[in-house]
Amino acid sequence: MEELLAVAEAAVAQGIRQGADAVEAYVSGGHELSVEVRHGEVETLKQAEDKGIGVRLLKGRQVGFAFGTELSPKGVEEVVSRALAAAVYTGADSCQCLPLPAGAYPVMDLYDATMAVVPVEEKIMLARRMEDAAFSFDPRVKVVESSTYYEGSGEVAIVNSQGISAAYRSAVCGLYISLAAQADGQSETGYALWFGRRYQELAPEALGREAASRAVKLLGARTIETATVPVVFDPYVAADVIGLLGPALTAEAVQRGRSLFAGKVGEQVAAPDVTLIDDGIFPSGVRTAPFDAEGVPTQRTVLIQNGVLQGYLYDTYTACREGKASTGNAVRGSFKSTPTVGTTNFYLEPGTSSPEELIAGVKEGFYVFEVLGMHIANPISGDFSVGAVGVWIENGVLTRPVRGVVIAGNVKELLLGMDAVANDLRFFGGRGSPTFRVAALRVSGD
Repeated sequence: MEELLAVAEAAVAQGIRQGADAVEAYVSGGHELSVEVRHGEVETLKQAEDKGIGVRLLKGRQVGFAFGTELSPKGVEEVVSRALAAAVYTGADSCQCLPLPAGAYPVMDLYDATMAVVPVEEKIMLARRMEDAAFSFDPRVKVVESSTYYEGSGEVAIVNSQGISAAYRSAVCGLYISLAAQADGQSETGYALWFGRRYQELAPEALGREAASRAVKLLGARTIETATVPVVFDPYVAADVIGLLGPALTAEAVQRGRSLFAGKVGEQVAAPDVTLIDDGIFPSGVRTAPFDAEGVPTQRTVLIQNGVLQGYLYDTYTACREGKASTGNAVRGSFKSTPTVGTTNFYLEPGTSSPEELIAGVKEGFYVFEVLGMHIANPISGDFSVGAVGVWIENGVLTRPVRGVVIAGNVKELLLGMDAVANDLRFFGGRGSPTFRVAALRVSGD
């Protein structure tokens, strides 16, 4: 990390020497490994490394940005020069600024050194074990489309001319499996995944069985008659629904008039059981970090509490536009891009009931395993219409599998209609949710 910090400091000094009024250097280096197994054989094995610098600077209130992968003194000087040249072509904006230091950063254990010392052969075996567990679960599991091990590690350093100088190292690892079960000419898919910070927490057999169980439960699925009924969302699907809300809760979306939550702070926008949180310091979160993409300390931000909208997510720029403080939510894909406002570990706070209790409280309804197209819901109106697969509920019991139906509604109404939230919070990358139930949604079949 010291090497990356030295490069960032040199870039900032170079920018000031070349005449910039303020300079920020973001330097990162990373390594990725991905192993995909199919029927016991290694289908693909990919390793990649990436290292580079992004320089953002201000000339007056005009911002310029450039990036490069050459971290030598000459390479850094060229990146700074290109950023200065780019600033000439941008319009002046009084809210373009760099953040000031904000005290000490939290101490975090984000790097599991085990990943670096475990041989690749053992990681391949994890993917094989996951696949074997899926095949062993039920003879109707015929095809494993992908059984994958993934890990990524890296270092980030950020320095700016306002006095920020910080760095951290992190790593994540995970497993993913996708498969198909077949019977009587019908094929149904199942999947499972887990990503986290600790290599020893990987559980390949459990994930293999979970994916197989999801597929087998859907064999024999058929459509139903159209009805408006309670709908229970499995955590995988629930996290997709919750993920839709993240962009709409950013100050950027609100300021651009592209959020269904615009102008609603202090209003009841969801049911009392709904509390939505973005937590950049969540202990095991894969997007946890001591600071954001601008060097601002990350934090836990409650966005909706007991159904009432509390506020939005901010980076330095959007906070300036409203005279507020950044919530530590500047994000960027890599050194190749400038920061923008986004979520970290974004989730629905779990309740106290078990998933079984949510189902038991339904006389007739639908338990959703999978949806298709939730990402295309209208970000302003909140309208959605998605294909769905799941299991029908009768008298509090999961009965027959269902497919060929469409769930339609509105995100606002869905939030207000949530009448129960379970205690089984699961994260899928940077978003998480427990099982939850909506009192009534239209399920269109025959």
